[in-house]
Amino acid sequence: MRVSNARVEPNRFARALFADLPARYDRLACVLSLGQDGRWRREMIDHVVAAGATSVLDVATGPAGVALQVASRSAAHVTGIDLSAEMLRQGHENVRAAGREDRVSLVLGRAEELPFADGTFDALTFTYLLRYVAEPEATLVELARVVRPGGIVASLEFAVPPDPLWRTAWWLYTRVVLPVGGAMLGGRAWFDVGRFLGPSISDHYRRHPVHRTIAAWERAGISDLGVRRMSLGGGLVMWGRRSS
Repeated sequence: MRVSNARVEPNRFARALFADLPARYDRLACVLSLGQDGRWRREMIDHVVAAGATSVLDVATGPAGVALQVASRSAAHVTGIDLSAEMLRQGHENVRAAGREDRVSLVLGRAEELPFADGTFDALTFTYLLRYVAEPEATLVELARVVRPGGIVASLEFAVPPDPLWRTAWWLYTRVVLPVGGAMLGGRAWFDVGRFLGPSISDHYRRHPVHRTIAAWERAGISDLGVRRMSLGGGLVMWGRRSS
């Protein structure tokens, strides 16, 4: 099953939003997440490494940060896919610099319409993806399609802390500190991302709360689900197995 091409505006928005960010993306993501992004990524990758996957698809790979970590922690061949040509150019540079051309390949493409046959990969990861697609549930079906039965699917997304006190602190951080910090550390491009991020996360979980997201994974054919809220709920790692 593939997602209709009728609504591609979120794709265009994502391309424009991230066009000027590739060179400093991973470093600034770490700084602006108060150093938590690395912990969240490791938690997601742990599930792929533990499964012993030999072929992994990393969706929304950006400058290949997750793809390179999977390659460094396992013997898997990793394919990264992203819709941003600018991000992939930086990704190619990062792969060459790491000496991983033999085990990391990068492809331009959309998560909603993956250019791979059913059951191609042992495992799949995706990071900060679902806010940038028009139909998250249909996209999950497409992601699951390319994973073999029994293979692992793992994801990392930003989230809204469930505790009211921490949610208030998170709101202030995402609405005030992120835009200002982004502007100071990365200029106008990162100011725009910082200003967008908080409202985008809040809006996404109003429309797709965690319990509905869990149900969407299950309807996509992913079972044995695990969910871990991290950093007081600011990060959300999910994982499961492609059903047979």
